Amino acid sequence: MDRTLIILKPDCVQRGLIGTIITRFECKGLKIVGLKLSRITPRLAQEHYAVHQGKPFYDSLVRFVTSGPVVLMVLEGNNIVEVSRKMMGATFGFKADPGTIRGDLGVSSALNLIHGSDSPETAKVEIARFFNPDELLEFSRTMDSWTYDLSSGLPQ
Repeated sequence: MDRTLIILKPDCVQRGLIGTIITRFECKGLKIVGLKLSRITPRLAQEHYAVHQGKPFYDSLVRFVTSGPVVLMVLEGNNIVEVSRKMMGATFGFKADPGTIRGDLGVSSALNLIHGSDSPETAKVEIARFFNPDELLEFSRTMDSWTYDLSSGLPQ
């Protein structure tokens, strides 16, 4: 199974949407293997968003993500990066389709509730940035056989 990093940003925490968004992922059948409430330091935010350095929104993005508590989460599932990004919707809430997290819960272009890794390779780097290996759990759930067709030995 694949893994991805999800960050519920300060606006999500302040608006009391943590449970709502976690419930969406759980209802989809995705497994939470790491979860913690934290504050991202400016140094860590700069490292995390280094690909955007030099862009007009970079400084405000770093200020925003360090402005309050966040929820850091590692999800596990088949094609998890693609699945979770579809669930999140377009970056700007006013452009996101209804039925997506941002489409249903957001309207801002700056306050977009959630971050998710954009590729499996990025996910590995991002997970290692925010979680120690001993903070990620390996466990099986009986519901997995009701979420995925496991008859071939691989999740379908």
